Amino acid sequence: MANDIKKVVLAYSGGLDTSIILKWLKETYQCEVVTFTADLGQGEELEPARKKAEMFGIKDIYIEDLREEFVSDFVFPMFRANAMYEGLYLLGTSIARPLIAKRLVEIAHETGADAISHGATGKGNDQVRFELTANALDPSIKVIAPWREWDLRSRTKLLEYAERHQIPIAKDKRGEAPFSVDANLLHTSSEGRVLEDPAMEAPDYVFQRTTDPEKAPDSPEYVKIGFEKGDAVSVNGVRLSPAALLEKLNELGGKHGVGRLDLVENRFVGMKSRGVYETPGGTVLWHAHRGIESITLDRGAAHLKDEIMPKYAELIYNGFWYSPEREMLQALIDKSQEFVAGEVTVKLYKGSANVVARTSPYSLYSEDLVTFEEGAVAYDHKDAEGFIRLNGLRLKTWAARNKKARGV
Repeated sequence: MANDIKKVVLAYSGGLDTSIILKWLKETYQCEVVTFTADLGQGEELEPARKKAEMFGIKDIYIEDLREEFVSDFVFPMFRANAMYEGLYLLGTSIARPLIAKRLVEIAHETGADAISHGATGKGNDQVRFELTANALDPSIKVIAPWREWDLRSRTKLLEYAERHQIPIAKDKRGEAPFSVDANLLHTSSEGRVLEDPAMEAPDYVFQRTTDPEKAPDSPEYVKIGFEKGDAVSVNGVRLSPAALLEKLNELGGKHGVGRLDLVENRFVGMKSRGVYETPGGTVLWHAHRGIESITLDRGAAHLKDEIMPKYAELIYNGFWYSPEREMLQALIDKSQEFVAGEVTVKLYKGSANVVARTSPYSLYSEDLVTFEEGAVAYDHKDAEGFIRLNGLRLKTWAARNKKARGV
């Protein structure tokens, strides 16, 4: 097994699990290990990961700030589709995995590595996302998934392995972690342990980015978001880079308790899983984007987008970001965003984010058409009679057939 692997690029956080994996790879495969740590806005200091990798004797250590690429090339394209998995989940973890896996493959090419490795367990979706991305970008590259190979199946065995190999263990890692957390600039995802019983409400301490809505400010706050071609470009009149904009919306949304979600979802691997998510900025952005689309998209285009959205979201959730069907849908979605531009005002108040105003130079909304007063645009009310008669024709035919069949 070890002979055909000379060098591996490991997705490395510097935490206990990936540190154990790092040692295990060197021991099991007798190979050189390259570490890659991505800054996706998880809010953690990443230099300790470098020091820990150096302690293990790693020569090639990659620590990269990918926040702007993450938002501009992954989050924003997804939000153009208004994507939600199972009608609720804004796909914060799902959309981060293809970027991490892409860089793993690229670094493997840069360093001449034979394989990449990740720390996803055999029960989760992330293993699928990492490996399908690798398949799409380099079908020849090998993927090592330690959780599917080793016999370290319990926390006790992991700790014993760490102590045996003198891998530093933080004091809070010696006990049972209350829950696991994955975080990036778009969201935090918490699951496991105290969250495993879906009949029990999540404890307050699970939430890290959002104020308890009951304790949020008693006065609402209004935020104005500017859009160009479907992407947010400004907050309250100030133009910001994609990552800075999402960070600002996180601050505003989190302050007002926006973006909490407690969800039992259907994993791609076949089981149900309970997760607690916080997506403050993303929730504000989702509502704002729907708001600007409401006045700039034609009805047919808007309804078609709504029809394909569940499929698009499912592709991302299941790990098919790099797939021909996702790229086909993206082309359709991006075409729809040509005139999705203007400003939307969102009211933030005690956990809610509601669109209260929207304006666009490309608006399809006509006050002349909808007014109850005499409009300047020619709209003959009598035209509705023929419209209704034609649309009702099939219903009349259907009703007459049913009446005849019943002998009435």
